[in-house]
Amino acid sequence: MALSIRLSRGGSKKRPYYRIVVADARSPRDGKFIEKIGNYNPLLAKDDAQRIVLDSDRAKHWLGVGAQPTDRVARFLDLAGVKERPARNNPKKAEPGEKAKERAEERAEKLKAQQEAAAEASNDGASSEAETTDASAE
Repeated sequence: MALSIRLSRGGSKKRPYYRIVVADARSPRDGKFIEKIGNYNPLLAKDDAQRIVLDSDRAKHWLGVGAQPTDRVARFLDLAGVKERPARNNPKKAEPGEKAKERAEERAEKLKAQQEAAAEASNDGASSEAETTDASAE
């Protein structure tokens, strides 16, 4: 039997309250569970002691038996010092998509063309002024 340590939602509409439970991975989210090992109230302030209440001894027991925590519960266990959560690194997450890259290249090409046109116009204007000053000097 695959065990998971996960959140089970309670509370009314728009007022969530979660129990941290050990359950069979095949059972529904709010369905049958084996043991309640804590609770989580996201409506409380982050520095409130009652926001996350966890029985760390029971959590260690269930982890030793082979229960797998979900991502959110793994964060709670890391904060409680029960199980260290490995740091994640996804360098491609912040990279823009293909269409955004194409649009950026098009903008860069247009900007470069505008700068070249402005440079040519200033060079033409400077050379024509030099010609007029040479002609007036004669």
